[in-house]
Amino acid sequence: MSVVTRFAPSPTGELHLGSAYSARVAWQRAREAGGRFLVRIEDTDIRRCRREYETAMLEDLRWLGLDWDGEVRRQSDHFADYGRVLDELDGRGLIYPCFCTRADIAREIAAASSAPHGAPHGPDGPLYPGTCRHLSNEERQRRVADGVEFCMRLDAARAAEQAGPYAFVDETQGRIEGQPLLMGDFVIARKDTPTSYHLAVTVDDHLQGVTLVTRGEDLLPSTHVHGLLQKLLGYAAPQYAHHRLLTDPTGRRFAKRDKDLTIRALREAGKTPQEVFALIDAFPVSA
Repeated sequence: MSVVTRFAPSPTGELHLGSAYSARVAWQRAREAGGRFLVRIEDTDIRRCRREYETAMLEDLRWLGLDWDGEVRRQSDHFADYGRVLDELDGRGLIYPCFCTRADIAREIAAASSAPHGAPHGPDGPLYPGTCRHLSNEERQRRVADGVEFCMRLDAARAAEQAGPYAFVDETQGRIEGQPLLMGDFVIARKDTPTSYHLAVTVDDHLQGVTLVTRGEDLLPSTHVHGLLQKLLGYAAPQYAHHRLLTDPTGRRFAKRDKDLTIRALREAGKTPQEVFALIDAFPVSA
């Protein structure tokens, strides 16, 4: 089987050293195996993503010599793909509209925290308490008709029941049994966008034939969610290689706010691609 990897940045800022490190990992794995390296633009956050950042990122990748195969897939051009999957999940009774605001959720979590068992937690903090899961169809229809904004959430317990057991394989940790309830009833379509990161990345990896997902170890919890969706939708699961994160000497991860360590800033400072990669290799990775 041919190796197909991908690099999928969000154009909310300029490409920085940490992102360049991740892109090179994916590019190297594909090139070493004689496979394909794809670039995908994850621009579903319509409020924060900018086309100028996308253009700059692609220019930086070319300058670094990280060439890709085929056309760049821009997620905002493929909302229909995600809509079809949402319709399927809806038809199976696996998603529901959530009308809660952040303040509503915070109040529910605070109330649950005072209970004997406390509020359930996931990798990112307290889980959504499932408030809107219990609304009747009549109440849901009334709120929609009244113009109340809503996102769509996956009913994790029902999804886990339909999917059954599943697992995925990480190159470092080996076989990992899926935890379908790890993130609770997560958002599968945002209020302003007919998809979410979790849905879009799962559908895209399937449609693009990605066989090896290389990404930072901070996204390992998300793989449990993606594995659940893959099992529900009948998708083949790719292999995973969750790599360590590039950090500064203090152990802090690089981010788009590190303006002096963006690829664009380093280019303007006169660095060559070889010098940029040497700089990347000189930085520590997370322990």
